[in-house]
Amino acid sequence: MKIAIAGGTGTVGRHVTELVGRRGHESVVIARSRGFDLLAGAGLAGALAGVDAVIDVVSIATLSAAASARFFGATSANLLRAEASSGVRHHVSLSIVNASRVSAGYYAGKTVQENIVTAGSVPWTVLRATQFHEFAAQTLQHSSRAGLAVVPVMRTQPVAAREVAERLVELALGAPRGHVPDLCGPREENLLDMVRAYVKASRGRTRVVQFRLPGRMGAAMRDGSLLPSVKTERGTQSFEQWLDTDVRATPAG
Repeated sequence: MKIAIAGGTGTVGRHVTELVGRRGHESVVIARSRGFDLLAGAGLAGALAGVDAVIDVVSIATLSAAASARFFGATSANLLRAEASSGVRHHVSLSIVNASRVSAGYYAGKTVQENIVTAGSVPWTVLRATQFHEFAAQTLQHSSRAGLAVVPVMRTQPVAAREVAERLVELALGAPRGHVPDLCGPREENLLDMVRAYVKASRGRTRVVQFRLPGRMGAAMRDGSLLPSVKTERGTQSFEQWLDTDVRATPAG
């Protein structure tokens, strides 16, 4: 089977690409570093020739609803247009838990993405997942200045990116299923505690403080609106276990 991975070099995409190859299937990585521009749609038709399924895990680092909506609107439309013309039979999209319920900030773009996918002509599957364990490192990177990181107050239930990738590959190898059960991590965490734990585990010295992000997105982060329901399927690796295997076990420097 030939599977294309849009965003195949990213946090989840690199795991998806590895797992596709490990299972004996051919992968096509669609990423800017490979010469593809999803925002412009450049080169997609040729890349998707003979592809059976596409797994879309592209992402953007923003809390702006407008920027997120523009990005996911353009990338999803371009990808699905190319898939339809190339005869792709299955589109698998990674979304985020409670995207349509919150529909603010980054979530606004994921809502746009879901709407485009579900209204498109290519048979589809959508998996919603919570933030990944790597979210702590990403937050630290984007919020740090001069040895200080200011992170928003946030309740989250992070999941292992590799477990999300495993589910996506499993779905891509099967028939289109529409919306499938959400996937989250084993327990709730506080973002401030996560970032501080990551700094300590990675032998960093950044001081981490928190603030209340204003607006709808900030309220959703604080009040539990981003948390999964009790019926959501749960992964097995906790954030602390991820720190042990992926951060503390990595040599310093």
